[in-house]
Amino acid sequence: MRSISLIFKQFSGSVLLLACFTVLGFSAKAQVDAKQGEALFKSAGCAGCHKIDVRMTGPALGPIVSSATDDKWLTNWVHNSQALVTAKDKDALAIFGQYNQSIMPAFPSLSDGDVANILAYVRTEWKTMQAAKPAASAAGAAAAETGPSNLIVYGLIGVIILAFIIILVLNRVIGTLERLLSGKRLLPAEETIIEEVPAAKYTTLKKVLKNKKLVFFILFCGTFALGAWTWFALWNTNVHTGYQPVQPIKFPHDLHAGIMKIDCQYCHSGAYKSKNASIPSLNVCMNCHKTVKTESPEIHKIYDALGYDVQTQKYDSTKAHPIQWIRIHNLPDFVYFNHSQHVKVGGLKCQTCHGPVQTMKEVYQYSPLTMKWCVQCHKRTDINMKGNGYYENMLAVHDLIKKGVKVTPAQLGGIECGKCHY
Repeated sequence: MRSISLIFKQFSGSVLLLACFTVLGFSAKAQVDAKQGEALFKSAGCAGCHKIDVRMTGPALGPIVSSATDDKWLTNWVHNSQALVTAKDKDALAIFGQYNQSIMPAFPSLSDGDVANILAYVRTEWKTMQAAKPAASAAGAAAAETGPSNLIVYGLIGVIILAFIIILVLNRVIGTLERLLSGKRLLPAEETIIEEVPAAKYTTLKKVLKNKKLVFFILFCGTFALGAWTWFALWNTNVHTGYQPVQPIKFPHDLHAGIMKIDCQYCHSGAYKSKNASIPSLNVCMNCHKTVKTESPEIHKIYDALGYDVQTQKYDSTKAHPIQWIRIHNLPDFVYFNHSQHVKVGGLKCQTCHGPVQTMKEVYQYSPLTMKWCVQCHKRTDINMKGNGYYENMLAVHDLIKKGVKVTPAQLGGIECGKCHY
């Protein structure tokens, strides 16, 4: 019995040890959290260079992480990729050479568990994306199969023609019955019904024309209405309020200037320092859209215009071509308007002339931009001269004039380029 109890103790100890290892294994597996990995992927800066399914500054992580079997190597790469390159690791050297020797930042602050969570998130997202592709193609095939056949289309056309013939027959029958009920003789098909024209058909019109006061009143009202219409038509000639052309790229100002709160002069930098507000170059767009919304068809129009390849992240100048933007706000050639004078000196907001661009899906001409409109704005706008170097200089010049000191045109801004060259 003693030997049996000893064997039982040894067996129970082995079972207990195995159970402990199993529990530890399950707990280690349970510690991998894809949701926490998603948060780390965005907060640690991974999303700035990588996407799951599309190459950005770095490779698409989905295919790489899903096919990888050595998570320890991936963890070491995330912690310090250059250490692996220096150690002549063949996989590290291959990646380093493939991506033009771009150095990936080290992330020593991420623990092994953090990296495991990020890997779990990438694998989960990649599986979801791969599973969605067959479902989408199957849905498209089902939609194609359920389309109307030619037989149904021809059948509908036949029903419409038949209904039209029935309506014509019924109309002829109803006309025949009405003539029978009215007691009139049925006429052959080749005969026509001749109705007598009343003798006093134009009597009322003749009486109206004999009334000279009424005729004068009608002519006066017609002349006044025609003159008013001519006046308004001439007054609004070349006034393009509401003009909204279709641009080659749909740029949503309500997203950039409204939701994102991007300052107008980040793109239209010329408004602060020159006569023209200037159209932003595509390089300004690439400051953000080299990594943001790279899958958008509108953004790909920018890539095509620059000759930019998303996969290699290189520019081909032979494929580049300018974007043919359509001008919206266009003043006559004899009108001089300086943006910097209004924005920098006057301190006006862009919305004063261009309207609430931060709410416009596509920009249109908000103001009429006529001389009357400009004059009214100049009459009602208050000038703030405090802290404004331009007006402080003007006040100083006026003080010199009051004292009888000689004042030259140069002191009044007469040597500024815009005085002659505009």
